[in-house]
Amino acid sequence: MWETGVSRGVGGSEPGASQAPEEPCDLVTVPARQGLEAVDILRLRDGVGPVLHDGTCDTLGFLVPPGTADGWDVPGSACTQTYGRGIALGELCDDDAPEPPVSGTGWLVPPEGAYADATDPVVLRAALGEAARTIEAVDRCQ
Repeated sequence: MWETGVSRGVGGSEPGASQAPEEPCDLVTVPARQGLEAVDILRLRDGVGPVLHDGTCDTLGFLVPPGTADGWDVPGSACTQTYGRGIALGELCDDDAPEPPVSGTGWLVPPEGAYADATDPVVLRAALGEAARTIEAVDRCQ
């Protein structure tokens, strides 16, 4: 289980079986290019939670455990506290997939296709850093 206590599918539990508290989640938003790289990295390591995309596909939003925004300081990204206005992490695992919690968005990684109820912020921070380095290397080669 991740240190946040919100992972699923680990330790013999069935994917989709919620272990998450009924608390609102925070949302980390990043530019789409970096976010897509990070999603690929997280999928390879079985660590991606639900991910939103905006209607214009300019940004991606990673659902993270509540309280993440208090210490989030990754350049080029933002973390928004929901203050109870967001979707509860436990609601993401209901049989019927919920509508995205932000209007004008869609699911890039829907809750039922995610490995975790929310992306672990420590793992997300590392994936975003790796994604930024990958993008920088690709841009230098062009």
